[in-house]
Amino acid sequence: MRKLFFGVMFTTASLFGLAAHAEQPAAAPSFEAGKHYVELRNPVPTATADKVEVVELFWYGCGHCYQFEAHLKPWSEQLPEDVALRKLPALFGGLWNAHGQLYLTLEAMGAEPKVHEAIFEAIHKQNRKLATPGEMADFLAEQGMNRNQFLQTYNSFGVKSAMEKAKRQAMAYQVSGVPVMVVAGKYRFDLGSAGGPQRALELAEFLIEKERRAR
Repeated sequence: MRKLFFGVMFTTASLFGLAAHAEQPAAAPSFEAGKHYVELRNPVPTATADKVEVVELFWYGCGHCYQFEAHLKPWSEQLPEDVALRKLPALFGGLWNAHGQLYLTLEAMGAEPKVHEAIFEAIHKQNRKLATPGEMADFLAEQGMNRNQFLQTYNSFGVKSAMEKAKRQAMAYQVSGVPVMVVAGKYRFDLGSAGGPQRALELAEFLIEKERRAR
């Protein structure tokens, strides 16, 4: 009887122990400076002083950027009000610059997100390079945009100024490839250092919270 009593007690305690363990929340992701992200020695001013800014540097021609978009888009649609996501084209010359100028032109024109998605699809699924202003204008006309307005804006002083600003920002972020994310102008990381697309978004959230606590 004594053995049976202690056996029942042991079994009951084990069950309670398992239940308690199951109810514990999952551990928060652990990230380290110098390993998963770089803390910039000279923080870069952000465009939104009242919000935590998250910048994604990208290139339309980058396959990893195209694949990351499937993760980034739904994540961005659920961001809290105190966080702002901003895309910034990386300008490393040649086709990078042409596509960067394309993005900044569309931004100046207030193009809808579906146009940017169509560009990614055209380049990576339809093998359309969109390498010249004429090719870009023809493609955008297919998307319902005004061809002449695009060409005028593409060659405008405002877009050329935005190009120079984008180049300076990328240099300040010390970026050499894409896709790269920068949080609050202070913390830089890429998909490799973060551990993949999903981990990159978890790292972004970790750094957003870090910035909130610092304010």
